[in-house]
Amino acid sequence: MGKLTVHALRAVLAVVLVGTVLIQAGMVWALIAKPVEGSLPLTPLRLITILGMVTVQVTLVCVWRLVTMVRRGTVFSPAAFRYVDIVIGAIVAAALVWFAVTAINAPGQRDDPGVSLIMGGIGVAILGVALIVLVLRMLLAQAVARDVEASQLRAELDEVI
Repeated sequence: MGKLTVHALRAVLAVVLVGTVLIQAGMVWALIAKPVEGSLPLTPLRLITILGMVTVQVTLVCVWRLVTMVRRGTVFSPAAFRYVDIVIGAIVAAALVWFAVTAINAPGQRDDPGVSLIMGGIGVAILGVALIVLVLRMLLAQAVARDVEASQLRAELDEVI
């Protein structure tokens, strides 16, 4: 991975991280502040938004660490699995948060239940992303195994020579 790619990815990750922190701060402020008279209390949705932003932040930090490992050439090691596993967990948690939003929103969609079905479909798509990352984790496991095997073969070859 080139330096330009790493810097561009880190810039994007930093911008998204700052954005999620600002959204969380806004939601916390909205929870603390008095509601505007006549407005609906959106407390459950605000809490869910804060939790959703936490899942995004956890994923961002883990991707940052993985990019660092790629840059150092240490991504094909057992240490990378910890970060990938956390990313998978965060994506599953995000899907569960989305399903909670869908459940909270569903009673208001009695006239148009298609919205709830679409939102449920989005939740399933989020779970699909977790499955894709799981497959990528399996590929990483194979690469690590091949790397270990190659190291052992090099060591044996060095002994022969």
